[in-house]
Amino acid sequence: MKKILFTLLVISSFGLNAQKTDYDWRKMDPKQRKEVINNLSPEERKALLTQFRNNMVLDNLNVDPKNKTEFTEVYNEYLDSQKKIKNQFDSNFNPETLSEEEAKVKLQQSFDVGQKLLDNRKKYAEKMQTVIPCQKVLKLFQSEGMMRDKMNERKPHNGNNKGSKPRQNP
Repeated sequence: MKKILFTLLVISSFGLNAQKTDYDWRKMDPKQRKEVINNLSPEERKALLTQFRNNMVLDNLNVDPKNKTEFTEVYNEYLDSQKKIKNQFDSNFNPETLSEEEAKVKLQQSFDVGQKLLDNRKKYAEKMQTVIPCQKVLKLFQSEGMMRDKMNERKPHNGNNKGSKPRQNP
C-alpha cells in the first residue's frame, strides 16, 4: 500500500512539474522568458532546450504530424550517439607540447573518431529515411552544419572571449 501511495505521489509531482513548464513562450517578452528559464532546475532547463531544439527541427523540416514522435526518437538517438562518439576524443591538449609520436597518435585518433562520426551519420540517415523523405534528411544535415558554423562564430577561442575573433576559413 505504501509503495502504491509513493508511486502516485511521484507521478503527481511529475505532473505538477510538467504543468509548471507549460508556458506560452511566444506571448512572453524576453525578460519573462529569461526569468522563467533561470528559475528552472538544470534538468528542467536541459529538457526545455531539448524540446525547443526538437520543435525547431520538426518545424524546419515540416515533418508530417503522424511521424513527429518517431522522427524525434530517431533524431535524439542520433544526437546522443554522435555525442558519445565525440566524447571518445579528448581535444583538451596543446599540440605544441606533444612529442612527434604523441602528435601522430592524436592525429590518428582524430581520424578514427571522424570516421566513426561519418559512419554513424550514414547509419542514422538510413534510419531517418524510413520516417521522412531523403530530401528532408539532407536538409537536416545541411541545417545542422549551418547551426554548427553559427555556434562556432559565437564560441570564444582559447578559453576566453576578450579580443577573440571568429576563425576565418581559408
